[in-house]
Amino acid sequence: MHDGTLDASHIELLLADEFCYSSQWMIGEITSKTEFLDYIKSILDSIRQSGGRAYAEIAYANAWGHDECVVTAEGDKENLVACVFAYVRDGKIRRIDMCGAPPPSATMISGEYPS
Repeated sequence: MHDGTLDASHIELLLADEFCYSSQWMIGEITSKTEFLDYIKSILDSIRQSGGRAYAEIAYANAWGHDECVVTAEGDKENLVACVFAYVRDGKIRRIDMCGAPPPSATMISGEYPS
């Protein structure tokens, strides 16, 4: 998301062609860049249409082989929903995992909201 517009189009250039996405709230994985972009755009459209807000904040969590993650929140910044872990290689995001464990409340949030 960029500048609070709920627009995911800028992420397309960051995704590897062999991209995968998983979430602890869905069965299976999304195994293509195109399928993920369709999926995330539909979610962002739903949030936009509901008048809701979504937030993404850099956080520190020693989990799943990472030291950093992004914590998402919905409605307001204190309503933490999930930790998002990204796997990057050669400057491209190859995989994103959205997790409820560890809980976002167990992370050390930074106050930094990437644009």
